[in-house]
Amino acid sequence: MLHFALRMAAHRIASLLAVACAVLGGAALITATGVLAESGLRSQLPPGRLGGAAVVVAADQEYHPPGDLPIALPERATVPAGLTARLARLPGVTAAVGDLGFPAALTDPQGRLVPVADQDPAAAGHGWSSTKLLADPRIEGRAPSDATELAVDASTGLAVGDRVHVTANGGTATAYRVTALVHATGAGIYFSDRTAAQLHENVRTVDLIGLRTAPGAEERVASEVREAVAGTGLKVLTGAGRGVAVAPGVGSARSLLVLLSGSLAGIVLLITGFVTAGALGVAIAGQRRDLALMRAVGATPRQIRRLAAAQSTAVTAAALVPGIALGYLLADRFRALLVHRDVLPPQLPLTFSPLPALAAILLLVATVRFAARCAAWRTSRMPATEAVAESRSEPRTPSRPRTVAGLLLMAVSLVLSVPPLLQRTLIGASATSIAGIVAAIGLALAGPALVRAAGEAAVRRLRPGVSAPTWLALSNVRAYAQRVTGVISPLAMAVVFVLTYTLAQTTVLAATADDTRTGTTAGYRLSAPALGGLPTDTLSAVRRLPGVRAAAPVGTTTVVWPYRMFDDTETESASALILTPAAKDVLDLGVTQGSVSGLTGATVAVSSEVAGPRDARLGARIKLFLGDGAPVEATVVAVYDRGLGFGPVVLSRDLAAGHTTSGLDQSVLVRTDGTATAERGLTALAAARPGLALSDTAPDTGADTPPEVWVNLAVIVVLLGYLLLSIANRLVAATAQRRTEIAALRLVGTTPRQILAMMRREAGVIAVAALVSGAALSALPLVLLGQGFLDRPWPAGPGWLLPAAAATVVVTAYVTVELPTRRALRVPPAEAVRAP
Repeated sequence: MLHFALRMAAHRIASLLAVACAVLGGAALITATGVLAESGLRSQLPPGRLGGAAVVVAADQEYHPPGDLPIALPERATVPAGLTARLARLPGVTAAVGDLGFPAALTDPQGRLVPVADQDPAAAGHGWSSTKLLADPRIEGRAPSDATELAVDASTGLAVGDRVHVTANGGTATAYRVTALVHATGAGIYFSDRTAAQLHENVRTVDLIGLRTAPGAEERVASEVREAVAGTGLKVLTGAGRGVAVAPGVGSARSLLVLLSGSLAGIVLLITGFVTAGALGVAIAGQRRDLALMRAVGATPRQIRRLAAAQSTAVTAAALVPGIALGYLLADRFRALLVHRDVLPPQLPLTFSPLPALAAILLLVATVRFAARCAAWRTSRMPATEAVAESRSEPRTPSRPRTVAGLLLMAVSLVLSVPPLLQRTLIGASATSIAGIVAAIGLALAGPALVRAAGEAAVRRLRPGVSAPTWLALSNVRAYAQRVTGVISPLAMAVVFVLTYTLAQTTVLAATADDTRTGTTAGYRLSAPALGGLPTDTLSAVRRLPGVRAAAPVGTTTVVWPYRMFDDTETESASALILTPAAKDVLDLGVTQGSVSGLTGATVAVSSEVAGPRDARLGARIKLFLGDGAPVEATVVAVYDRGLGFGPVVLSRDLAAGHTTSGLDQSVLVRTDGTATAERGLTALAAARPGLALSDTAPDTGADTPPEVWVNLAVIVVLLGYLLLSIANRLVAATAQRRTEIAALRLVGTTPRQILAMMRREAGVIAVAALVSGAALSALPLVLLGQGFLDRPWPAGPGWLLPAAAATVVVTAYVTVELPTRRALRVPPAEAVRAP
């Protein structure tokens, strides 16, 4: 059977080219998605400044929901300081260091910030003993010994003896003298241990504990440490696992890769399956005569189906190798895009293994074999004589079950279009693109019946004097409805995909921007990212400025919110604002119940989109886990409408205190009287304090576009390229298979010019049908999306999108029909008819 399959594949290689391209592109997309998923689960960060510690004891920076993947916690959870002395007494431990990290930033005498490489300003300050955790450090100078001395990373360009100012843990800038330069990976700013403890302000906890061990004692010490901390919830890290303890915020990016790959997996598998199955349908349709003749000489139905599956598998095997290689390359380029757009930290590497390739092989081989058997099913089940007779035509009546299934999928897509009206969230918006694609799949199934009906109606309405090419084109559409549907449906899916996926993103972005713009009554934002947070006296200094009407601190963190849904526990990790009661003067969250003034103590405000479904109405007590994993119970004191712009939950400053990495406010929102005096005062304040940054809260078009938008745009471009390439190959293959039909027309007197005119009219019918059906299938989901998110029956997005999609469809249809037709016309008709 394999021998026959290979010979048939070699004989019909042109018709199988579309299958090869579909498999190659599908393998690349599935492999790339698999690499992202595996990296999110298994990738390890470099140990950085902990490279010299054999064993690291740190808090668990993950929340573990039952029966689901762990959720990363980005805020630093601490370790009891008293544990350091206990672990130092273990046999084999040569040094035990309780590492402290706190906000610290350097400025030179001219007031210019001095950056410290590979250090987050929110945790750049450490005690001198932490240098023992560095891997092979080279110290130039001496250790700092009093409260006015420090050591710095050698990459800062400073020299021993230089004078600098340091803003540490929200304090005022203080003068220090550099006593040492530290040459090591991940080095930061080092104070004397006594000074570091004073700056850290919490003597009961440390960020982590690093242990150096005697040669060969690492495994034994790690085992004893695990026994010592058993039941405390602390983690013992060795080897490659130490990197996650360096910066929890960086480690949490792994969860983003898992979420990103999960969101991509569904759409990638749907499109890959659709394109591959469609390409196989076209290829097998071109071999119906061969299969029918084999039935006539005694092949059983099972052998016919096995033969179709075997030849398709052979083509798949040839396309998988370059496709998988391209997938690994695509994953690496996609990571570079994520790093460039600050979605991923540069320290996080990808994990490459054979697992994504194996997943691509299994999924595509299974899809191809199943689709090939389905495509050959009708021919294999028909009597031999009837199969030969039908091999040059199509069934007179489209399959009724297929038509019903397609219409049912279209009906399901109508139901899937409703969520944006009920839930003004990202989940609600994501239903729009899914609804469109489900409808496009329904069109592919019900298409033959719909195209045949439309073709018959068009032929009946033709005027008596219509030209021969037009009559032939419409007659072909009616007679070969299944073939025409095979090229209309993928083009329609491309239109649906571009419109729904792109406009869903732009509509959510517009709704979010509208919420933020409408809800921000402050005109200015003062922040200090280079300092790790705002100095503590910044708020009072701002409020004293002339013309300032109101000022309030604002921060962000992450919360994990478990809630009951349909008698099951769901868990969501979401960004949360940190506000004080003063926020009511600079923000308007659209409060419908309660008041932001009540945000004191253990209290929260929640979005109206989640208040009902999660039983978090006004006055309710809800359970949350803060960004460091601390469990809390809080009372709901306000419910607001602008959840897209401000997130599903807002924490009081009191509730979040002590549960963020830096412990400092991230920014201050300022509302002024609008005079130039107030603006000059804010500008002068920012200029007088190095590290402060003043910005306007008014949105600057394109300047604050979230990086997720660029990521989604890249995904759209890649998937659209795959779709168009596959569609072009299918159109070329479908047209090339008509060489006998074209030759027969020439033998009965049709001129090449008339044949070209007929094929162009068919291409026009295909392009118009694809555009109309694609726009029609997208219309309802997009209307409901616009109504739900923007209170108007149309989405937000670029006006050129639909014309661009139309132009692409028209060019694709005409070029991929014109070129193979001209090639077929170069073959003498008698020779083409004799060819198998």
